[in-house]
Amino acid sequence: MAETVRIGIIGSGGIAGAHANAYKQMPDVTVVAVADVIPGKAAAFIQDRGLDGARAFEDHLRLLELDLDGVSVCTPNVAHHRTAVDALNAGKHVLTEKPMAVTLEQAVEMARTAKRSGKILTIGFQPRYDPNMQMVKRIVQSGQLGKIYYVETGGGRRRGMPGGTFIRKDLAGAGAMADIGCYSLDMALNALGYPKPLTVSSTTSNYFGTSPRYHHEADKFQVEDFGVALVRLDGGVTLTFKISWAMHMDTLGATMFLGTDAGLKVTPAGSGPWSGVWDGGVGSVTLYHDLLGHHTESPIPVQRHNVHIFYEKVRAFVDAIKTNGPAPIPGEEIVRNQAVIDAILRSSELGREVQIEIPEI
Repeated sequence: MAETVRIGIIGSGGIAGAHANAYKQMPDVTVVAVADVIPGKAAAFIQDRGLDGARAFEDHLRLLELDLDGVSVCTPNVAHHRTAVDALNAGKHVLTEKPMAVTLEQAVEMARTAKRSGKILTIGFQPRYDPNMQMVKRIVQSGQLGKIYYVETGGGRRRGMPGGTFIRKDLAGAGAMADIGCYSLDMALNALGYPKPLTVSSTTSNYFGTSPRYHHEADKFQVEDFGVALVRLDGGVTLTFKISWAMHMDTLGATMFLGTDAGLKVTPAGSGPWSGVWDGGVGSVTLYHDLLGHHTESPIPVQRHNVHIFYEKVRAFVDAIKTNGPAPIPGEEIVRNQAVIDAILRSSELGREVQIEIPEI
């Protein structure tokens, strides 16, 4: 491979700006092109972001005809699937923003296409690069908690409802579950080693999003702003998952891993209306255990660091391209995350527990 990695960006909204800013900090990367279906938007993005020499397209298929090493898929959720599959079939490595897709079937096709093409498909969960998240996984995987039988995760914002494409079902597919819920799910499932989900029983609602008192686009609000689910996982683990964009409460609580030998509690960092979910960082980690018949707790120092986790996510993609390495956060793994979100929406609609069937990748 040439020393300089050639990148295309598909979609030119807010998250694309974060990708462009990260790539611009890398001397071994050139952003060659940007595509957006809205006429003139890609060209304006190139100018605004100082991507000198980059070409603008309205059709992502034309962008994919260029000599590119990889692409960032930064479209609304509904287009993640089609653009990622097209890019993989065109021989490009792919970094897709979260959530992976809108449906389980789409996620499966994306993972199968990556496997068939031999190209990288990595999903943009930047909290994976928080050293505290990595510490939580090391503790869980070390065995010192014993057999883990119950996990509780999720989070809630007091007033954290977005608008625009996020609240349209035809563009987003889902609301809080996909937008911020996928982070909390990834935190728990990744720490556990991504066990297979088996069943889900859930309920969702949108009392706040559809109220003009709480949302300025209430008449356009079509997705859920709250949900809670009971998920059975392979290996005898039960997961309680809860998420909210808005609520009359300060928090939905910490993430907890209950084991036969010890328990681990992780609290989210931050304060204010947008805090309380795992895209906002870790506040504290505490290990609870029984010592000689007396219950004790041991606070574990949280690392205060200068790691820019979004940059690290994009850098890991570039490094994987350069070394022909595996996907940093493999799409094949995140299919299971998508399967849970998919089942939550099905269960809520049907009003009963549903089975999860994930086809072979």
